Amino acid sequence: MASPLPDPVPLHLLRRALVTKLRHHGDVLLASPVFTAMRNAAPALEIDALVYAETAPMLEGHPAIAQIHVIDRAWKTRGLATQLRGEWALLRTLRARGYDLLVHLTEHPRGLTLARLLRPRYAVTRERDKHARLWRRHFTHFYKLPRTERHVVEQNLDALRRIGIYPGEADRGLVLVPGPAAAKRVDEMLGHYGLSPREFVQVHPGSRWLFKCWPAERTAALVDLVVADGSPVVITGAPDDRERALTTAVLAAVQPATRARTIDLTGQLGLRELAALTARARAFAGVDSAPMHIAAAVGTPAVALFGPSSEVAWGPWQVRRRVVVSAHSCRPCGLDGCGGGKVSECITTLPVESVHAALASLLAETAH
Repeated sequence: MASPLPDPVPLHLLRRALVTKLRHHGDVLLASPVFTAMRNAAPALEIDALVYAETAPMLEGHPAIAQIHVIDRAWKTRGLATQLRGEWALLRTLRARGYDLLVHLTEHPRGLTLARLLRPRYAVTRERDKHARLWRRHFTHFYKLPRTERHVVEQNLDALRRIGIYPGEADRGLVLVPGPAAAKRVDEMLGHYGLSPREFVQVHPGSRWLFKCWPAERTAALVDLVVADGSPVVITGAPDDRERALTTAVLAAVQPATRARTIDLTGQLGLRELAALTARARAFAGVDSAPMHIAAAVGTPAVALFGPSSEVAWGPWQVRRRVVVSAHSCRPCGLDGCGGGKVSECITTLPVESVHAALASLLAETAH
């Protein structure tokens, strides 16, 4: 079938493509269907990724990716000479790959630099008003974002639609490969605690943005109820002082009987190990965060609490789920707390009973 576009990219004539996603962990994972759709549309095309070094595990093992290139944001903290060496080595590597197509999925200005220095025959990015003439000098295609809300996965895939790739349902799933090493370590950890797969509920209270988080005492009350219902709880969190403090507060607030059936793995798991653990959970409960997207990627039913961010754009993708939100007319506002005060009433006031009911309903629906 011929493309309805007047200027589709002739994929059959291309050898290599570079897809860039210079954002956070969850953003990178939500771009994983782009690689699947490109590979299915052009099986002979070699597709590389460019991401920040800390987010690379989200794409490692993706069957559609030939090579993953990284930008280490620590370069600039090690002095100008180190940064220049790192940037030059990366540029030489990318140039040697000889890309015919650049798919730039963020607003990051590095896209302009890459388009100028790599000189791909085709380059696509989102439409923008700021410096539009400069972008149009170096990009051949621009995709549009709707005024209405649209899930970020579909926004990423819109870049491909603009060049003549129309993803099917089989292309849209998130891809995250924990790998055998991560699976082995997680199985050993669960065995140490006497837990079996699909026996426990995972609770992940934190986020890199604390204004998205539920209060510790409410998370603790939920953990009490889950344990009372008969399920052990595994609490996870990033190796971050703020998330550790949140987890510590949660554990301090649970009932003594609950603590005996709650395992704290905060800071003990790498990203792929976290994915392996989540894949073994009965369900995931947490806020809008990268671990919530990991749950969707590995097919674990998820209860997601949303406050200032949009569940339409960021909700758990293609997985059985419950989304709990407040009735505040101002949400989703996208602000870092009410008035920029770092505390979001739309999430701090979510009732424990509503979250517990959502989780109980999901567990009953997915029971085997």
